Amino acid sequence: MNKRRIIAVLIALVLTIAVTAMWSASTIQREGDPDAIVLEDSGAEAGNEQPKKKGNKVVKVLAAPFKMFGRLFGGDDTNKVHRMTEKDAARFESAGVTRIEDANNKPVKRDSADASAKEHLENGRESLLEGNYNDAISELSMATSLDPKLTEAHNLLGVAYDKKGFNDRARDSFERAVKMEEDADTLNNLGFSLYQNGNYRAAVDRLKRAAKLAPQDERILNNLGLAYCRLGKIDEAYKAFSRAMGPLTGNLNTAKMLERFGREDDAIRYYEAARQIDPMNSFALRRLADLYQRVGRATDSETARAALVLAQNNAGK
Repeated sequence: MNKRRIIAVLIALVLTIAVTAMWSASTIQREGDPDAIVLEDSGAEAGNEQPKKKGNKVVKVLAAPFKMFGRLFGGDDTNKVHRMTEKDAARFESAGVTRIEDANNKPVKRDSADASAKEHLENGRESLLEGNYNDAISELSMATSLDPKLTEAHNLLGVAYDKKGFNDRARDSFERAVKMEEDADTLNNLGFSLYQNGNYRAAVDRLKRAAKLAPQDERILNNLGLAYCRLGKIDEAYKAFSRAMGPLTGNLNTAKMLERFGREDDAIRYYEAARQIDPMNSFALRRLADLYQRVGRATDSETARAALVLAQNNAGK
């Protein structure tokens, strides 16, 4: 096989892997709180406030096969994320200014024995942005050890713990941050952490305080709506969702949550309210057609389905 043919085969293989990776990225099970994911599917922001990850997702997916070839031919995967246990996390917290090294924790190239608390904070923030949560916990734990009053380090440490699934540790870090400074972001993070732990009343309290400090913050208002839903205060939930993204999305998000809870008649009421605002809303019509069929209202289901076909035809013009 000549050189050109080998190159052509390799290019075809790389492109095939890239397409497969893109498909996998869009179909794998998503991490995070299931209720928050429901809102995110409608374009809403929910969950913890955290540093935004830089870079283009599609570019990174396309680049993945090339990185794989690099590793196959002797490259070193310096960004590999290692598994961390609760025991490792406890070691980070009790380490003082001495870094713990073990098989579950790779060295941080930016680390320095003489680094200040703020330098560890910035290292931790960078690791968090890169998705290296073990390193982030190590660096941010060092920052809080050197300067226990460094509010942002406690807050970001809570985010890192949350990403690793250590909910209790995340809540403790957020509580420390809030005790030092009640800003909207830390209150939101604490409130959402309480929500994830099933403490919905306390979550509503913190999130309401956050909303007073940032009345237009979409993420805070959506989290507040989720907490109200879990308390069964649906009208309050709708108000929070509507403040976040307007009445149409407020009705849709409320209906989605009610559908999740098996409250089909109530979900229909909010989907119909969305339909009143936007008669051609495909999502509302599709859900109404299914829900009406489910509750035995066949005529209403057919009416909604006919309206859905009309809406889809109009959208295709």
